[in-house]
Amino acid sequence: MKRILLTIAFITFFNSFIHSQATKFTYAQFDFAVSITGNPNNTDDSYYGTGSISTNAFLVPNGLGSKIGYGVHYKKWLTLGLHSGIDYKWDDKLVAVPVFLNLGINPKVGPETRIMLQAGYGKGFAIGRGDLNGEYKKLKLGIGSDDFIIFAEICDYDFPLHNQKSVGSISFGITLQDFFYYSSSETN
Repeated sequence: MKRILLTIAFITFFNSFIHSQATKFTYAQFDFAVSITGNPNNTDDSYYGTGSISTNAFLVPNGLGSKIGYGVHYKKWLTLGLHSGIDYKWDDKLVAVPVFLNLGINPKVGPETRIMLQAGYGKGFAIGRGDLNGEYKKLKLGIGSDDFIIFAEICDYDFPLHNQKSVGSISFGITLQDFFYYSSSETN
């Protein structure tokens, strides 16, 4: 609880600091992702030849996830925000809600291209499983423009489920970002 209060206090302080500089910079972010896993039914069998219609892919979808966040940014290059969302994993029959602080670095590598690197840390809550909760960690790498990014993400819910020490996933998806600039009346 101390971490959450400290995080909220830090975001409030950072936001008021930027507001005192006569301009307020905020952003909103929306993510949609599909998690993947190795196919347990994959057989590397060349018996069927090249003309077969085999559905034994090496990787198969294992869930869906969506996250939304709001925070502050510095020239679209550095972001700090509070994010939440929902993740559903089919194989584990798990619905989880993460609430986390998200720190991002988005350097420009071309005239219209940015690379996104984000790290998130917070708390994850399993829905419908009593008081099952634990730490939530994620790392995201993506490439795209200022407002549309394609990414790969690794995340981990640190709570035991089905004889597993933690529940992790690898996801691919898209990020939509909107950077807001509001000039205060003091600059006019």
